[in-house]
Amino acid sequence: MSQRLGTLLVSVQGLSGTTYPAGTEVVVRGGGTAVDAFINGDWIPLAWWEFSEGAASDKP
Repeated sequence: MSQRLGTLLVSVQGLSGTTYPAGTEVVVRGGGTAVDAFINGDWIPLAWWEFSEGAASDKP
């Protein structure tokens, strides 16, 4: 499965209960309307509109 970097566009809650703010970089796996994202091992199910492709640090 393909793995890439993404950036959260909105605050989301991980499986651990931790809330991650917009701008947080995540590792994204999968594609389509829903993907699996991970932050330090915490699983975050994301919809397509909750993240953008690429790391925030890569953007001008």
